[in-house]
Amino acid sequence: MKRRWLLLWLLVVGALTAIWLGIVTGVLGFDPLTNFYFVIVAVAVIGILSIIGAVFIGIFVVYRIYYRQEFTPFEKEMLGMREDVKALTAKVQELTAQLAGNPGKKA
Repeated sequence: MKRRWLLLWLLVVGALTAIWLGIVTGVLGFDPLTNFYFVIVAVAVIGILSIIGAVFIGIFVVYRIYYRQEFTPFEKEMLGMREDVKALTAKVQELTAQLAGNPGKKA
């Protein structure tokens, strides 16, 4: 099975290389701008392949996140900073509640 995929990949790459060499050397007279349907098909193929690539990248990222099952040091630091911000916010709200009754009073 693995050998079949390798042969298919080599066939596709070989065909694309042969077409490219033919266009570069001038053996194949081809102007993609004159063939409107070729441009439409090329854009559609690129779009489909980019969606497939994005799905694979997403699968890879999710796998990496779930595989570790723990936070990185950066994420741990961010969670600690979040708790600090919550504590400071609570203190500020407490001070504003104390000063709400008498704005001229210093705490």
